[in-house]
Order: sequence, then structure tokens, then C-alpha cells
Amino acid sequence: MFSIDDRVVCINASMNLHTIAELRKDMPQWVKEGEEYTIRGFHDNDGIVIGVLLQELHNPPRWFQLINKFQEPAFKLDRFRKLEETTKEISVEQEELITL
Repeated sequence: MFSIDDRVVCINASMNLHTIAELRKDMPQWVKEGEEYTIRGFHDNDGIVIGVLLQELHNPPRWFQLINKFQEPAFKLDRFRKLEETTKEISVEQEELITL
């Protein structure tokens, strides 16, 4: 679905009311809905991709008891939609004008 260097747009920047304080502490840099980002990596813990890291945002590593190690918090994959690459199509008439 996603690969490193893919361009994505945030489609969900919401936070659950009961976790806002913890998220703001653990992830001082948070995504903004409608903003575009570039994927720089994934967290793959025991073969399960649990989140995506973005080139534009860096958060300090924190201790995760569940996996028994420090790592940078990652954003859930379903917060993003991949941006489609746009290809510029030029008509034959436009191409002829360019070459004149």
C-alpha cells in the first residue's frame, strides 16, 4: 500500500479525548489534516507494521512497554491517503507549438 518516499495527505488528524494529553506529551509534532507529507519509514514490530514515520515530522523516542524498547512514536497508517502521481499530458498541437 505505502512505500518509503511516497507522498501522502493526512485525512484524519483527530485525537481521542481521553488520550490528548498523553499524545501531546509523547508526540509534540502532530499531523495536520489536509497537509502533505513524505513517508520516511515504518515501524515493523514482529512482522506487524504498526505505523508510519514522516520526513517532515520527528518526535523523540519513548519507551513502549508492549515491545520492550524505545522507538519514535509513529502515526497510524489509516490517517493518510497516498497522493496519486500526476502525469502531464501534452496534446500533439501543444507539442508542435513547443518545438517551434
